[in-house]
Amino acid sequence: MKIIKTDFEGLLIIEPEVYEDERGYFFESFRDDVFQKYHPGVKFVQENESKSSKHTLRGLHYQMPPYAQGKLIRVVQGEVLDIVVDLRKSSPYFGKIFGLRISAANKLQLYIPEGFAHGFVSLEENTIFQYKCTNYYHKNSERAIHWNDPSLNIPWGVENPVISAKDRSAGSFEDAVKEGNIF
Repeated sequence: MKIIKTDFEGLLIIEPEVYEDERGYFFESFRDDVFQKYHPGVKFVQENESKSSKHTLRGLHYQMPPYAQGKLIRVVQGEVLDIVVDLRKSSPYFGKIFGLRISAANKLQLYIPEGFAHGFVSLEENTIFQYKCTNYYHKNSERAIHWNDPSLNIPWGVENPVISAKDRSAGSFEDAVKEGNIF
């Protein structure tokens, strides 16, 4: 398992070692002993899965402390463009985005620490997206930033994504800052 640090503190790309033969493939999708070297004390308590049609966009979501969540994400079937926005005001990358194409084929994973808004757009039909969380879902702590906020200028690559009513009504990045909904 190869761990790749990004410029964003704590944000990690995880590339598993895949063993393939005539039967198919095998890889370790998670090893706590390896993960703990990079994020000691982090424990996953909930795992979620979604299935999305092509061009479905989910996000940009996050939860405020004390219910903030770190997420370890992977794609079981299909492909996504995964996007995070750094909401940590002390970070040199505050308000900046990081994007990564993650697919069942490349088997990459992304660990997103607390302090980031997260979203993805499915690039294939029937994309299955799975993620482990470091904290439980807490509705009253949930926040969202509008997926096409002009100040973030996220290159989603999809003109008219399928979006939930809840995500369509999300506020702006500027509003999140003004309201103190950042880390």
